[in-house]
Amino acid sequence: MASTDFTQEIPNLRSTLSQIEQVTDVEALDAKIADLEQQATAQDLWDDVDNAQQVTSALSHAQSERRRITELTQRIDDLEVMVELAAEEDDADTLAEAEAELISIHKTLDELEVRTLLSGEYDERNAVITIRAGAGGVDAADFAEMLMRMYLRWAENRGYSTKVMDTSYAEEAGLKSVTFEISAPFAYGTLSVEGGTHRLVRISPFDNQGRRQTSFAAVEVIPLIESTDSVDIPENDLKIDVFRSSGPGGQSVNTTDSAVRMTHLPTGIVVSMQDEKSQIQNRAAALRVMQSRLLLLKKEQEAAERKELAGDVKASWGDQMRSYVLNPYQMVKDLRTDYQEGNPSAVFNGEIDGFIEAGIRWRAEGKTAS
Repeated sequence: MASTDFTQEIPNLRSTLSQIEQVTDVEALDAKIADLEQQATAQDLWDDVDNAQQVTSALSHAQSERRRITELTQRIDDLEVMVELAAEEDDADTLAEAEAELISIHKTLDELEVRTLLSGEYDERNAVITIRAGAGGVDAADFAEMLMRMYLRWAENRGYSTKVMDTSYAEEAGLKSVTFEISAPFAYGTLSVEGGTHRLVRISPFDNQGRRQTSFAAVEVIPLIESTDSVDIPENDLKIDVFRSSGPGGQSVNTTDSAVRMTHLPTGIVVSMQDEKSQIQNRAAALRVMQSRLLLLKKEQEAAERKELAGDVKASWGDQMRSYVLNPYQMVKDLRTDYQEGNPSAVFNGEIDGFIEAGIRWRAEGKTAS
């Protein structure tokens, strides 16, 4: 990249950042931060713990978003100085450092630009992800566990907090289903493009004849309900069963009936929760996830956007959105965007940003076209 034209590149960076600032509405963001800071200093803030946590979390997220823009402005200014010094002193090392920084700034701007495409009503929320094994027997259960690890590693790599809320283990290996929460700014908007059927093709480690196996898993992504949302569920609409929490192979986790299975009778939606230590805590967590699913269902019905938000995921042939092929060749390909990677190991280790960004841009283009 020795022939980099910084006289063109730096103005382009400033122009892109300016457009991002306009879409982000920096003035409104500053006003939001000022309001949250005032709420955070109130003497009675922690009288309501849930509200206090929401205020402090929202303030942290807003400050982080503002800081990214401020730091980018400073980095572009520093880059300009670096280039000037390299030219004055004919310093090849400084020029190479400037070129590396240019690439890094471009990457950060791309990430911010994608963030500006997240303008849905619930895009700012935390995400609740449910993965269910589909067709493919034990390989599908193992694939479901591989996908769970992929998303948890993605969150870990970005410093996001996660919480496994419910796990149903398969008999031989892997998972029948798992539900977990990812807490981060715009977690739902970012990960919502991951919803759909995922397909794995590989030589089955569970087949003693070493045959190639195709298996499927369904990924559902919903926004987490907040206390300010209005989703009233009549008590008569809920059936609640309690049972003993268990781990792999039926190993007892505790000796009390603390796990909760909640069924919404009118829709048939079922939520299980066993992560918390008490039945009361599990019931509250299950109700929150149930409200989230019913809220999403309500919005889908109102806007007729079931396919876009959650989809009718069958986890079988004909409706897969991404293929993970380990044999006879190595490739992960998104069938909606045509984005692909040739290193499945890295993808399963959480390196999925390319797929997510391509999915967000693809969805935005589809909305524009419609």
